Amino acid sequence: MMAASLATSARGRFITFEGGEGAGKSTQIKLLAERLDATGLRTVVTREPGGSPGAEIMRHLVLSGMGKLLGSATESLLFAAARADHVKLVIEPALERGMWVLCDRFADSTRAYQGYAGEVDPKFLDALERVTIGNLKPDLTIILDLPIETGMRRAAERRGKGPPDRFEDEAAGFHQKLRDAFRQIAEREPDRCVLIDAEGEPAIVAGRVWTALRDRLLTQAPAAEAISA
Repeated sequence: MMAASLATSARGRFITFEGGEGAGKSTQIKLLAERLDATGLRTVVTREPGGSPGAEIMRHLVLSGMGKLLGSATESLLFAAARADHVKLVIEPALERGMWVLCDRFADSTRAYQGYAGEVDPKFLDALERVTIGNLKPDLTIILDLPIETGMRRAAERRGKGPPDRFEDEAAGFHQKLRDAFRQIAEREPDRCVLIDAEGEPAIVAGRVWTALRDRLLTQAPAAEAISA
């Protein structure tokens, strides 16, 4: 069976989900993990910032607004420190065990949030990536795209009566920059990234995600027809 052949491969696959606030990343990761698990593949679901003890501390600092007070460049350093810990303790060990790692945000988010929207020098971000992740790149990046009005409405519904976090509290112009940035990333790296229309019911969007993953990754293995559409 195809699932068995993939599950026993020497190294797993690294899939990242990107997009603006309220794009539905957490929901789509959960649905994809369930579908992959059903095929017999072993998955790890994680997130950034966070995913490891040290990185979760950084997550609290960033989302509380501390990073914004210190400026976008320093905020980038906080994300880099969290990412280094996350990669070392969670992502790389799971990939070495042959697991499929599904990550809610990764380096592309730093490029979009701190680079494009925060105007941090891309060369500075290049240096941070060399130090924190080296040659590690996602096998596939799913970029969930939707109008910012829809995303902000979803984000507000998700948090209920709670206060917005550091990024949800930004003005509409900031969120439009994010959307533009992610679309540019998808256009610039089409072999790694796929832009997914994130509007519609979760099950419909999940179908789009599955089709992209099947076409990009699953059909590369023997007996790909064993995985149904």
